[in-house]
Amino acid sequence: MATFKATQKVTPFLWFNGNLEEALKFYTSVFKNSESEVSSLTDPGNGRKMLVGTFRIEDQQFLALDGGPMFNFSPATSFYINCKTQEEIDYLWEALPAGGGKTNQCGWLDDKFGVTWQIVPEVMSELLYNNENPEKAKKVMAAMMKMTKMDIKLLQEANDND
Repeated sequence: MATFKATQKVTPFLWFNGNLEEALKFYTSVFKNSESEVSSLTDPGNGRKMLVGTFRIEDQQFLALDGGPMFNFSPATSFYINCKTQEEIDYLWEALPAGGGKTNQCGWLDDKFGVTWQIVPEVMSELLYNNENPEKAKKVMAAMMKMTKMDIKLLQEANDND
């Protein structure tokens, strides 16, 4: 059985449809500081074998189940990734939608499994959410709304230009 020891209060649980092993291999290839483990469980009710997995990206734990077609992912739930550099944004923007995903407005993208991610510069909290100047925050928001992939330089320029 997949080893799981809860180390955080809330752990995301992802439901896959026949592609759990592929998904965990994909995520551990995209994220450098990551690991995963997959094992099999037998449903005592019907004897059906199900794959379960655990994976970690940075310090975030996830649980996963290869549960079948009953549920799908939706942009209503997304994973927000704070990126320190433009290089990190560029890397994730190319890597996560590879193989069939799609990119969206304002740093949002869906990977090939349907999981939604937000690729956001760390500086966004300062420029937009915690900006002491509401007019500057509006300019940053206007600049962001024109973007698909976030551009730190353009966001900073929107904040700095009076």
